[in-house]
This record gives sequence, C-alpha cells and structure tokens, in this order.
Amino acid sequence: MKGEHKLNQLRQLILDDMKPALGVTEPAAIALACARARALTAEAVERVLVRTNSGIYKNAFSCGIPGTSETGNEYAAALGIVCGNAAKGLCVLEGVTDADVEAARKLISDGRVKVEVDSVSSELYIGVTVTTQNDVCTAEIRGSHTNFCLVKRNSEIIFQKPYTAGEAHASPITGYTVRDFWEFASRAPLDELQFMREAYKLNYELAESALAWDRCAMTRALVKENGGELVSRDVVRTAKTLAGAATEARILGIDKPAMSITGSGTHGIICTMPLYAVYRVTGLSQETLLRATALSYLITMYIKEYSGKLSAFCGCGIAGGTGMACALAYMQGAGFEVIEGVLSNMAGSNVGMICTGGNQCCVMKVLSSVDTAFTSVCLAMDGACVSSGHGICGSTPEKTAKHVGLIASPGMVDTERVILEILQDKQ
Repeated sequence: MKGEHKLNQLRQLILDDMKPALGVTEPAAIALACARARALTAEAVERVLVRTNSGIYKNAFSCGIPGTSETGNEYAAALGIVCGNAAKGLCVLEGVTDADVEAARKLISDGRVKVEVDSVSSELYIGVTVTTQNDVCTAEIRGSHTNFCLVKRNSEIIFQKPYTAGEAHASPITGYTVRDFWEFASRAPLDELQFMREAYKLNYELAESALAWDRCAMTRALVKENGGELVSRDVVRTAKTLAGAATEARILGIDKPAMSITGSGTHGIICTMPLYAVYRVTGLSQETLLRATALSYLITMYIKEYSGKLSAFCGCGIAGGTGMACALAYMQGAGFEVIEGVLSNMAGSNVGMICTGGNQCCVMKVLSSVDTAFTSVCLAMDGACVSSGHGICGSTPEKTAKHVGLIASPGMVDTERVILEILQDKQ
C-alpha cells in the first residue's frame, strides 16, 4: 500500500462503520424509522404500516427488544412509535419504561400496528407510514440501517435523497485488496487505532452482563465448560465463552449496546471477542490486539460488501468469522500468505451456514465459527490450505470474497424465501 492517503481512507472506513447499537440492529432500525415518522405529527396515531425487505423482517422476527421481555417486528415498531428517539440512531429505544411497553402492547392489541414483507431481497428496505386523523407521515430507510432516503408529511417532503438498488454495495472498500488491509494493520500509527478500544469496552460489558441474567442459559453452560470463569487459561474455550455470552445477551434483548460493524452488533462481537480472549489469555500487547482488530474489521466489511447487508447466509459466522480468523493468525505473527490461506480455509468450510434471524441460533453459529476459525488458523500456519481449484476458493483472496458474496446473493434468494415461509408459518 502506497502513501498515507490509503492509510487515512481505510481508517476512516472503519470509523464510519463502527457504531454502538442497542439490541439487534434490525428491530432497532424498524424502531428508528417509526420514531422518525411519528415525530412529524403531534396527533394520536391511528395506524402504523411497516413494510420491509425479507432480511429485516426475518432478523427482527424473534429477537429481544432491549429493556423489555418482548420480541419481534411489531413490538419494535410499536415501541418506536411510543418512545423512540430518532436522534439516538440505533440506540433509539434507550431508556424504555414499563409504561412504554404497556402502551406499545395496547397499540398492537388494538390492531393499529402491521408489519409486512415488501420483497424477498438482500437489499435493505424499511418503509413506515404513520396515519393520524389529519396526517400521513412517511419515513424510508434504504441500503443501510440508518440511511434515510425519504421523510414526508402529507405532500410536504421534509427530506429526500436519491438511492438506486445496489448502492449499498458501492463502498470504496471494494477498491482495496486483502493485502492492503494487512499492510494497514501492520503500518497504521498506533495512536490512530485507539478508537477501537471502545468496541472492547462495550462488547466485554455485554459478555459480563450475560453472567447475571437468568435468560442466558447458554452462557451459564459455556462458563461451566470454561472452568466456571468468563476468562480461563484455555484460549479457545474463553473465545467461545466471551463471544457466545455477548451474543446471547444481545439477541435476547439486554439493555446494553454492542459495538456494531457492517450494521450488526453480532458481527462486531465475533470480530472482537475471540481476539480479546487471545489477548487476555496469552498476554499479547494491546498494540497487537488493535492491529488485529483493524484487519478483522476490514476483511469483514469487504466480504459484506459483496454478500449484501442482509441475506440468507449467516454473515456473522461467514464474513465476521473470516475476518476474525485472519486476525487470529495475525496475532500469531502470520505473514500475508498465511492470511490468504486462512481466508481460503474459511471459505471452504462454513459458507453454507444459513441465517434464520436474530435469535438463540446465533449463539450456536458464533460458537461453530469460532471453532472453525481456530482450526483454519492452525492448518494455515502449518501450510495446509484449501487450494484455488477446490470449491468456491478463487486464485486470489479478492476472487474468493466475491464468490462468497455470490453464494449469498443471488445464490440464496430462494433459501431466503423458504426461511421466511417457515417463520411466517410459525407465527
């Protein structure tokens, strides 16, 4: 990588992508859109219609709403109407009260809230229409979880910006290579990486909070397996415990934020918590941790640009898991060729993992991906890698990432439709 310009650009890409998120980002985004539309009128709400793409609907279907015992699309929408603060972004439901929950419950029981699937697509979309006696207020989010493209009251356009399908895939990150990411992690001035420490603060606090929450049954089992400790002397078990605990607390709706990446708190957790386990157990320097984190984030962001923000495959395990695996190798002093091998090993293993939304299944997928990551690194460090002639692995890591993206979209569109039908049948 030549010049300071690339260094600054890649740092800025991470800065722009890292965001605290309270609860799973899909229900948070629904609540955010509802709160924005609701704020346009002072009148009593008569009806709320939310239309989303399949990925938003699926991911919010059964995940917990922070500060409540409720789950799902309708409660995310109703709480956004009742108490959402759009100025807080993805922390829109921060500070929800019992009275707010009761008011949201009444909106739903009165039949005033409806959430529908607009399309089976990986293209993120949320359209909200809030109807009162005299007003019809609209808010639309497209492409990413906070990207408002239209805000309108009756015929008055409050805010509008153009958006075309596929725009979410046009990030400058696709103009770089995996070697660029590796060189950035190795060369960036350490003081310019310090901002990533906040991710460890938030995500570790999530893992700790799971210990004391009676809903987190998987966390209790993981801690027991890890010798009764959140952090033990066993690197792999500690990595699984930290990542699994933070994930479970988040998807069940604990009232604490995660540091998200690519619009997902669980992506942010899997990108960081296994690295933190290595840092804590082996005593590596904080510098090594931060440089590895930069690599983890960038590779994850790169793969996600090809696969789409939301799809039928598990981006946490596949994109986040691959970024994390490459970073684990970096922490062991691996050169770029080993990083390439790790990426190929991950592409040869867990790419078929499906996404069924934000729920306890996420914990199992995170645990599986952590196991696969450590195995992939172990093999690659010993020179054993899936070659480009096998499976979807390409002749370069960039081609492999593109192939992974194609599996997600258009490859798994029909899978997305079937998953959606299963969820709707359960409802």
